[in-house]
Amino acid sequence: MVEPIFDYQFRLILIGDSTVGKSSLLKYFTDGKFDEVCDPTVGVDFFARLLEVKNGVRVKLQLWDTAGQERFRSITRSYYRNSVGIMLVFDISKRQSFDNITSWLGEAKFHIEPHQAVYMIIGHKADTDSERQVSYREAQQFAQMNGLKYIETSAKTGQNVEEAFQLLARDVYKLLEEGRVKMEDGWDGIKPGFSRRPEEHVHLEEEETARKCC
Repeated sequence: MVEPIFDYQFRLILIGDSTVGKSSLLKYFTDGKFDEVCDPTVGVDFFARLLEVKNGVRVKLQLWDTAGQERFRSITRSYYRNSVGIMLVFDISKRQSFDNITSWLGEAKFHIEPHQAVYMIIGHKADTDSERQVSYREAQQFAQMNGLKYIETSAKTGQNVEEAFQLLARDVYKLLEEGRVKMEDGWDGIKPGFSRRPEEHVHLEEEETARKCC
């Protein structure tokens, strides 16, 4: 079986309090489906999807869904270091989940540094606007104060789900283009992809040898 063709693999992680909708976001992004009832994540869960970040440049997003409960924090911390993109997710209808973003951000930076990463704040469950406890302006100002981007999403309606992941992936690719992040041995944040079948590599090498001989 041939691997899908992609140029790079980016490892992204979603963090935030329990029940803010991290799993729902990932399921909508990867499957285009929304489940009214979603079982809490135990430890970590894994998703993946291919995405085009630039004309002719495809990346495989390796997406890690983490549990928000305190008893799983020691497990999820071990996944920070190898991530190049971090989505900090809160529920716009739950004030406490927003207040805790500061703690999540500090924890992520502590475990990721000295590696470079792209952080984005996600105000999830935008479909519950009538129950909103955190204004768009307040969340955006918080993001700007920390030098981050802010976007509101809804896995129920699909609002900005695709856009959020596209934005984060493109920002990671920009860092890669600028040389501010690099592929490194022992770090899985960015890895090379699969571009051709093995037999195609052989064929191209033979063609290259023929050209040099001529």
